Amino acid sequence: MTDHTASTSPDRTAEAPAGPAAAWAAAGVIAAVTGLIAGHLAAALFLPRAAPLSAISDVVIAFSPPEVTEWGIETFGTADKPLLQTGIAFALALAGAVAGLAWRRAPIAGALIAAVLAAAGAAAAITRPELGAAAALPSIIAGAWAAACLHWWATRGAARDASGRRRFLAAVAGIGAAAFAATLLARRFGPGSVEADRDAFTVPEPDLPATDPGPGADLDVAGLAPWRTPNGDFYRIDTAITSPAVDVESWELRVHGMVGQVRTYTFDDLLGRELIERDITLCCVSNPVGGSLVGNARWIGVSLADLLAESDPDPAADQLVSRSADGWTAGTPASMVFDGRDALIAVGMNGAPLPVDHGWPARMVVPGLYGYVSATKWLVDLELTTFDAYDPYWIERDWALPAPVHTASRIDTPGSKADAGTVTVAGVAWAQHRGISAVELKVDDGPWTACELSDVATDDTWRQWRYDWDAESGDHTLTVRATDGDGRVQTDEVAPPKPSGATGLHNVKITVA
Repeated sequence: MTDHTASTSPDRTAEAPAGPAAAWAAAGVIAAVTGLIAGHLAAALFLPRAAPLSAISDVVIAFSPPEVTEWGIETFGTADKPLLQTGIAFALALAGAVAGLAWRRAPIAGALIAAVLAAAGAAAAITRPELGAAAALPSIIAGAWAAACLHWWATRGAARDASGRRRFLAAVAGIGAAAFAATLLARRFGPGSVEADRDAFTVPEPDLPATDPGPGADLDVAGLAPWRTPNGDFYRIDTAITSPAVDVESWELRVHGMVGQVRTYTFDDLLGRELIERDITLCCVSNPVGGSLVGNARWIGVSLADLLAESDPDPAADQLVSRSADGWTAGTPASMVFDGRDALIAVGMNGAPLPVDHGWPARMVVPGLYGYVSATKWLVDLELTTFDAYDPYWIERDWALPAPVHTASRIDTPGSKADAGTVTVAGVAWAQHRGISAVELKVDDGPWTACELSDVATDDTWRQWRYDWDAESGDHTLTVRATDGDGRVQTDEVAPPKPSGATGLHNVKITVA
């Protein structure tokens, strides 16, 4: 007898469930993160500044209110840019999670979110100075990769099957890791890298060497900043999320504006001029009292004044506007370029080619002025004009017109605790182009006491100081002040960095056991 009972086995062609929402959100995060990596790999090979994170971060900085930008620098110092990029990456990962959840219900909605994110990155890239339509490609690749990952997740069963999810995760993570490694290699050795050109450059011997101050320039106290700041430790404050990759072979420096003759110089032209070596301390106007946004280095380059003089500048030009490869501008008083100080267009730093983050292949160094009006990196343009005619980047944002750096001093050591007995108190003081003639230390409400000073060969560098303090048990406050080379004592009037540099006396509170 034939059994005609209907089969109870499941219909294998029936639509399977969509899968847990959490898994879709995680898939979206993975798709977004690996998409960013793919976009950054494409950028590293061709246009580093077009990387999605870099382009979006540049736009955020460009359109942020000045108060926000200044707060970021004052609060986080040199960590401001990494923290900004981390925040944007987190936001993009969150957007990826939203795209994954949207795809779970309607693939077109998830794909649209990916497309909008790609369009935002592309728009940010193509609007950056010196970048054209090709800069959109890395962000388009990032969006396409993210959409492809979610499509794979949806159509290959990964959303509904644990083993499929593991295969998806392993495959995408492996590809992402390989792309990340390739990005690092491309940044270092690829066609978009400038490191190969920089590594091939040997800094020439200077025609006018710096005067060496001798071993007495460094007091060799533990915890005290060295007299010459190593390149890797030198502070970096600028608006560039990704340092411009400037091809030295095609690099040119244009001199124009209120001049009798417009001139253009190549890198070889600079090297063919008289090369000057000088020790010069640079300081950021955002440096708080006692802050670390200051450093001293040995620079080699050519005379800025001599180079400008060849263009027959108009005596009525009172401002020199310098432009970076990424469009940033600074305005330097022309009088402070032509007054005999060692204003340089530098190509070397501490015996090495300029690091990429510090302006390779050429930057400005003008002693006695804060960096926001004098220290343009990735220099490509010099325009003689007037302060009435043009407001550079930070002047537009209500920082003060150029003025000499304030006399400043800092206590580097000790920290917050010390043992009773002889304690060496030490630090640095600076008043570039005026020099430091004295440093004094005060313990609690006691008298000002003269400190030992290091040797210097020029007024354009900072100066170390030390004092051997007979420390007694208890809580104490140490305060330092400096006197510049003109005999003016550092002011105790407290002022914030904006608009013209912080003032006040640095002090530390210390417990002596």
